[in-house]
Amino acid sequence: MAELKRTIGPGQLMLYGVGSMLGAGIYGLVGKGAGIMGNAIWMAFLLAMTAALLTGLSYASIASRYPRAAGAAYVTERAFRASWLSYLVGLTVVASGIASAATQSKVVAANLNALIGLNTGVTVAGAPVEIVLLAIGFLMIVAGIVYRGISESIWANTACTLIEISGLVLVVAVGMRFWGQNDLMEVAASPANPEGLLTAALLLQGAILTFFSFLGFEDMLNFAEEVKEPERNMPIAMIGAMLIVSLIYIAVSITAVSIVPWQELSTAPGPLRSVIERAAPWFPAVGFTFITIAAVANTALVNTIMGSRMLYGLARQGLLPAALGKVHKKRRTPHVAVGVLFVIIAALQFAGDIAQLAGATVLLLLLVFVVVNGALIILKRREGNIPGRFNAPLLVPVLGGGLCLVMILGQVLQSDWRPPAIAGGLIALILTTYFLGRRGRYVVPKVPD
Repeated sequence: MAELKRTIGPGQLMLYGVGSMLGAGIYGLVGKGAGIMGNAIWMAFLLAMTAALLTGLSYASIASRYPRAAGAAYVTERAFRASWLSYLVGLTVVASGIASAATQSKVVAANLNALIGLNTGVTVAGAPVEIVLLAIGFLMIVAGIVYRGISESIWANTACTLIEISGLVLVVAVGMRFWGQNDLMEVAASPANPEGLLTAALLLQGAILTFFSFLGFEDMLNFAEEVKEPERNMPIAMIGAMLIVSLIYIAVSITAVSIVPWQELSTAPGPLRSVIERAAPWFPAVGFTFITIAAVANTALVNTIMGSRMLYGLARQGLLPAALGKVHKKRRTPHVAVGVLFVIIAALQFAGDIAQLAGATVLLLLLVFVVVNGALIILKRREGNIPGRFNAPLLVPVLGGGLCLVMILGQVLQSDWRPPAIAGGLIALILTTYFLGRRGRYVVPKVPD
């Protein structure tokens, strides 16, 4: 059977990770974070970075020890010997990518239509038909790139990543002269915090929000079978990408609140666009629109790549039908998985608003991080450190899993009942398909020691 081709170097993988984490989140997250933290939003990013880096170190250790596609599901099976839990972890990650890609494709379509100006007056599932058609057309291009080859996919990701980084660098470059002109410890007052005090509860609330901007580092694990010397290059790329993103986030957040008062920033429809308009009025608005499109498109591309590799890896582990594990003999890509993923994401364009589903899957990703950290704890105690590999200290997965549990609790207490209810329903659906599958055509094999 044909295998995936190892063509990715550490630099390309690091850029992929940066693009995966940056995505479109930071372009709108700064405003929401400022509404909670005021000028102290940079502290929320700092705490979120600490929490994300702990789990990131666990993922880097897993990538070095067990360089496999669908690595999160693999280590879960290896540690807990529970195929249902491995299946749940794998499909939860896929579901989060599907929801994200479907959402981002609509955002790309809306931005493109703002430039083109189509207006048919016809709606489909509550959305203008031109938006739906543009979104599906965009998804076809993305699927074509991913089918074409991993090298082409990584180069497309690299181009989009460089564009979106340039947008964030532009924000910092034109805004650095404003640094130091306001109190970076000023906190947003609220009914629950009328005096505007920087409390531990407030910092946790801000960290929970900004933690989501780091999601994406886990996608890098799915390229382990296509990376050159994964035992060495995976940890370097993962840790390097997280540090680069952390520096960018902190610099951008300080710049944003230094130029635009946090009260205005929190209500701005395009927070970073407002920053550019005030700090660099000479920069054309259409230029920043293109940068935003590149950032959003990159998120959809990254999630399509990730989802196809997850389906491939799960099929190769026997957790999904074997057809999804096929590799194109010429292109050396999981073409069946790519096609199936395209159909599912395109179908979601007719589902209307999926914001609640996206929120639920993000909540489930934190659960995945808890399980994966727990799996690494078990494997380190059972198998010890593996010579010649990156071995994170045992304290890293303990702290990483604990912080993710705290964030899950905080997120559930902050949210309305619908996202947790959707998350619970999604778990039930995934487990139902698992037990039906075991009675069907494929059988889950044991993971070798």
